[in-house]
Amino acid sequence: IPLKLNVFLGKSRMSLKDALKLAKGSIVELDKIQGEAADVYVNNKLFARGEIVIVDENFGIRIVKIVDPFEREELLKRI
Repeated sequence: IPLKLNVFLGKSRMSLKDALKLAKGSIVELDKIQGEAADVYVNNKLFARGEIVIVDENFGIRIVKIVDPFEREELLKRI
């Protein structure tokens, strides 16, 4: 069963001019750091919460909580 998995590691603001200059290997500074919370979405629905980790110079996410259906409904009501 194919699933779409998204993890939001953070946000950054930059001008369109700077965004168009991005290439493979470019570094973009994000507003979150290692150890901060990150949301995990499966098929565009909040599934879990985790924390950002770095393993051998690669980003990863450690799942710390699976969001229960009731909490998911409450979060959607706030949007």
